[in-house]
Amino acid sequence: MYKKILVPTDGSKQSEKAGEYAISLAETTGAEIIVLYVIDTEYLNALPQKDLRDQTDKDLREEGKKALEKFEAKIEEEQCNGKCKFVNFTKIIKEGKPADVILKTIEKEDIDQVVIAKSGKQGMEKLIIGSITEEVVKYAKVPINVIS
Repeated sequence: MYKKILVPTDGSKQSEKAGEYAISLAETTGAEIIVLYVIDTEYLNALPQKDLRDQTDKDLREEGKKALEKFEAKIEEEQCNGKCKFVNFTKIIKEGKPADVILKTIEKEDIDQVVIAKSGKQGMEKLIIGSITEEVVKYAKVPINVIS
């Protein structure tokens, strides 16, 4: 079965759904969940003013912290209501190009399952698979569950 499940999140409703699925999967398999938030540094580097980059970086870090806290609260809520067994999880914030960071994390953390949203905040439409998700699906060497 699965030992480690990676859940990339951007705090969107879609990634929350992916997190809920990962929790149920971890419950049945006993897997650890690694929740990953990536700060897109390519986006930051494109900003023209240093003070704007610094403020945006600060805002994105705070957003990442909130997204990870929301996931933690969801796990605690499920456990407190007796809906699932104790789920071990780790929260990680990294910087870089999101798809690249996700793919590197899969290898570094020895992930054997990824649960990812079809599209998140950066997705153009719910009908189109997000570019980050598409790249992860294309290049990952482990099973991917895409949640819509």
